[in-house]
Amino acid sequence: MTWPGHRVMIFGFLSQNLKTQAVAVAFSIAWPGSEVELLAEDDGDARDRLAAFRGELYRCLTARADALFELADAVLCADGPVKTLVGLSLAPEHQRGHGALYDAVNCGRVEIGRLRRALACLPLPCWPDGRIRLAVDVSNWLRPDAVTCPDRLFCHVYGRGKGNAQMIPGWPYSVVAALEPGRTSWTAVLDAVRLGPADDETEVTAAQVRDVVDRLITSGRWRPGDPDILVVFDAGYDVSRLAHLLTGLPVELLGRLRSDRVLYFPAPSRRPGRGRPIRHGPEFALADPATWPGPQITTSTATSRYGTAVAAAWDRLHPRLTHRAAWLGHDGELPVIEGTLIRLQVDHLPGDRNPKPVWLWSSRTGATAADVDRLWQAFLRRFDLEHTFLLRGSAGLLCDVAERVL
Repeated sequence: MTWPGHRVMIFGFLSQNLKTQAVAVAFSIAWPGSEVELLAEDDGDARDRLAAFRGELYRCLTARADALFELADAVLCADGPVKTLVGLSLAPEHQRGHGALYDAVNCGRVEIGRLRRALACLPLPCWPDGRIRLAVDVSNWLRPDAVTCPDRLFCHVYGRGKGNAQMIPGWPYSVVAALEPGRTSWTAVLDAVRLGPADDETEVTAAQVRDVVDRLITSGRWRPGDPDILVVFDAGYDVSRLAHLLTGLPVELLGRLRSDRVLYFPAPSRRPGRGRPIRHGPEFALADPATWPGPQITTSTATSRYGTAVAAAWDRLHPRLTHRAAWLGHDGELPVIEGTLIRLQVDHLPGDRNPKPVWLWSSRTGATAADVDRLWQAFLRRFDLEHTFLLRGSAGLLCDVAERVL
């Protein structure tokens, strides 16, 4: 989470059987001149808000609260990367011995639900249009040497060489973060859930997003009449199924599609006569330009980071669903989930002179040119923050601690 002069990070992990697995919290105190983005508010208000959150954080620690609170301070205030747990006992912020540190890790308790509610009550990054923008992604915490850790999976990661993909044992975590405007790498992490071997990633993600949105509504961060919350997904998510599972929430979904996908236009009007009504119209193959009709919306925008960005949009396209895989047990007729298809082409990407076009699908229909520009700009903002979803350094140690604080 962010305020002027300080940053807060939280990890809270739950299995799908509602048994608490782990939680870890870290925060940093405010200091003058450390702002990444200056906010137009009084420094006293920011310090009061930080003090109130620190007090609520302390009250979320139901056992060994003093030692756990100092441990969280020590993680962020230590000089340089934290490599060992016992080394935190030498930090000035940790005023107890290493015995108290291990006792806190082994016996300490955190009330995760209260902590999540406390995070939802904090101010979110402010965008000019007042719309909340969330990003969802999976970050892998690699544990190749921890052979006794339960429920490890093989995580797909990329090596240093281009195209050097590897499968390494570890734990995948689904992370939800609120995006900030502007050129900054800070995000407000709102929730993190560990994915298990038997979990349906789409169902887990839908439940996680629903819980986060419900907490934002309960805390008053979103009110009736406000713009729908925009949730951005990368490739690998079944965004159309997510749109179906999240029906009824004030959210608008945006996801990247693989370039080999095939979508369909609405079915034409039924002609008189016998026969079953047609449910799908003409085919739109992303890899076959011959199937593309003229776009209904075309925009061109000059950007400082990507050159000229050209977006073409087609309205009311939907995937063709079948009673297989995730839809195998669906009762009744399969739904037709329509949205807006966007093809984005930029001049260049950082480190890539010849970028390929990006295909995006939004759950919004009837989008205007302003909506199309808002959607692809939100995706590029999430693309800029790709590295912020990685669990590394002190965050990895926090996860080690978290797995002990049940």
